[in-house]
Amino acid sequence: MADTALVLGAGGVTGGAWETGILYGLAKAGVDLATADLIIGSSAGAVVGAQLASGLLGLPELYELQLADPQGMTGGKLGALTFLRYAGAVLSARTPEAYGRKLARIAKGAHLGITAQERRTAIAGRLLSPDWPGRPLRITAVDAATGELHTFGKDSGVPLVDAVTASSAVPAVWPVATFGERSWIDGGVHSPANAHLAAGYGRVVVIAPTASGNKVILSPRSQAAELAAKGARVEVITPDAAAKKAFGRNSLDPGRRAAAARAGLAQSAAHTEAVAAVVSS
Repeated sequence: MADTALVLGAGGVTGGAWETGILYGLAKAGVDLATADLIIGSSAGAVVGAQLASGLLGLPELYELQLADPQGMTGGKLGALTFLRYAGAVLSARTPEAYGRKLARIAKGAHLGITAQERRTAIAGRLLSPDWPGRPLRITAVDAATGELHTFGKDSGVPLVDAVTASSAVPAVWPVATFGERSWIDGGVHSPANAHLAAGYGRVVVIAPTASGNKVILSPRSQAAELAAKGARVEVITPDAAAKKAFGRNSLDPGRRAAAARAGLAQSAAHTEAVAAVVSS
């Protein structure tokens, strides 16, 4: 599967479970994206990407983990006031960077029931190894001071656990992550998938639990169209109606994880042919 990039987007606990179900279903049908040359993960996709790239468990085992009882797994929720503040940030921002800075200010002012260390420990418990895999993996996060998107990899000097914790730091839900004398928030703040980071790869598969953008951040399909315009073969998978129903209204609810994973597995059949055409071209 030479010259292939796999992009795993943001989407909370349910989104990560759905991504795993999609990946498992594709692999069962003979299209194993675990062999992609590059994996790019944002937020939920960062967790899934790190698990996949580790090679310590296969997709059948990773899928079974999503079906396990999530007892002890901390959930979160975006409250109505936070939604309104997010909306205000969108309306008053003109660029993804400005939007990132505004959400970072919201995040820093939030009073949360979990500490940054507790959140880091929770993320560490979801990873199969604390070490960066030997295979190319890029994890995204947004600089809280500048609003700029950054990527972390094996050569970044940043521990994998810190990179994934930063990428998953949903503003006003989880604490701002701090390392390297800088603060970081969720990589999905810059865009739901950050598929533009796959530029230069001839074959790109984007699995994006969050299908839409807004007036300042591009949707996964918009980014995919830009890649295609430059000559890449691209396939984008976003949740179907059954998956959206399985997610429920709160993507951060661990209780919806198993249903989301099953929905991903069921949906994968509809995309097998198109994904196979992309990665085998």
